[in-house]
Amino acid sequence: MALQSSGQISLANIAAEYGGSAPHSLSEYHSKGNAPASGEIQIAADFYGTSNTTYIAATGGTITTTGGYRYHKFTGSSTFTISSLSNTYNTIEYMVVAGGGGGGHRHAGGGGAGGLRYGSTTASTTSYGVTIGGGGAGDTNWPGTAGSGSGSSGFGLSNTGGGGAGSNETAGLSGGSGGGGTNGRAGGSGTSGQGNAGGSSSGGGHGGGGGGKNAAGAHTSSGSAGGSGYQWLNGSYYAGGGGGSRSGGSSGGVGGGGAGSTNTSASTGGSGTANTGGGGGGGGAQGESSSGNGGNGGSGVVIVRYQYQ
Repeated sequence: MALQSSGQISLANIAAEYGGSAPHSLSEYHSKGNAPASGEIQIAADFYGTSNTTYIAATGGTITTTGGYRYHKFTGSSTFTISSLSNTYNTIEYMVVAGGGGGGHRHAGGGGAGGLRYGSTTASTTSYGVTIGGGGAGDTNWPGTAGSGSGSSGFGLSNTGGGGAGSNETAGLSGGSGGGGTNGRAGGSGTSGQGNAGGSSSGGGHGGGGGGKNAAGAHTSSGSAGGSGYQWLNGSYYAGGGGGSRSGGSSGGVGGGGAGSTNTSASTGGSGTANTGGGGGGGGAQGESSSGNGGNGGSGVVIVRYQYQ
């Protein structure tokens, strides 16, 4: 509650508004109200009509504070509830990431990243439902296609899970970002505003990279790497595509994409990192009888932040 704007005002009144340690001294209140950071403080001129800053109070998810912001991270479906507002800073910012697609089996493509979108809104004392999508399963048979990721939603956004990758001789599926194709097949398309297409394959036992939020998956002639993800406001990357299988393997996209296996061994592709929406890496093969499974896609995440000091 703001201090009075006229009449007698005491140090006790200021302490009641701004806190501090008893016994109180005026020096505690430098930079409070209209007071300077140092030097002389004038009680009436510097504190008439001023009030201590209050901040949003909210619950839900795993809460951390850093750099003057509070973050709520949701790794499972839940509710974000605002119980009180700030008298100064009432903007909340959010990011919604769907689950990534699984990698393919045998000379396979990488899974597409889960769809990622972000935004901001003016806070109100209400509750927001949050749904977190799971990652798609890596494929364990061929010819076939890996599982696509599940959608995540919150704050008016509903994002599509990443497309599953193709296995040996199948195309990648479309999704938030598309899965990579294999053995001459195309990659799946991405969803506008959420991600990019998976890489296609020119054959030769190589798989295309899964699409990521910031880039398409690489065509097999360009290395089969997963498409890169997006760096959000907390400094971390999300929604990287899974790498496709090829000689020497390939990297997953920054942002949780799993690495693609070498196509000269029966090793399993790397799984997408949990709670990034990263796609799973493509599995390799050794001869005609021994094949590697695709990596699973990473689950999605929703993160909210607002200023707290």
